[in-house]
Amino acid sequence: MLDLGWTELLVIGIVALIVVGPKDLPGMFRAVGNFVGKAKRMARDFSQAMNDAADDAGVSDVSNTFKKASNPIGSAMDEVKKSAKSATDSFTQDTMAGPKKKPLSEERQAQAEKIRRKSAEMAEERLAAEAEAKRQAEADTPSDAKPKAQPADEDKA
Repeated sequence: MLDLGWTELLVIGIVALIVVGPKDLPGMFRAVGNFVGKAKRMARDFSQAMNDAADDAGVSDVSNTFKKASNPIGSAMDEVKKSAKSATDSFTQDTMAGPKKKPLSEERQAQAEKIRRKSAEMAEERLAAEAEAKRQAEADTPSDAKPKAQPADEDKA
């Protein structure tokens, strides 16, 4: 593949500006971009077709066999990692929000609902008790016992 640095691109751009002119330069760059895109697509399609043909012919199986024969410990560790990953994937599927949970059985779901209801009842009782204690405290405090605002000293100014 062509290896062009910034300086080469700058020289090409200046020469193109002089030869083509500023009016037609954007159209020329667009045409060159389309050509390069088509060339990359054709190269990618060709490469994909060659890989598919190699897979059909079993080249990847032979390659894996050679790799396992040349590095038995590394290939064994790869198999261990692969089996561990498949085992963890079968238990949970991770998402952006965290691991995806399996649905609870009916018995566990009933127990969870019972716990939620009991927690809600206890929270309501606690809030009612706090409100009652607050009312009692306000009732016990006489109105004249409330601290009055002290007048500011005018001498301290």
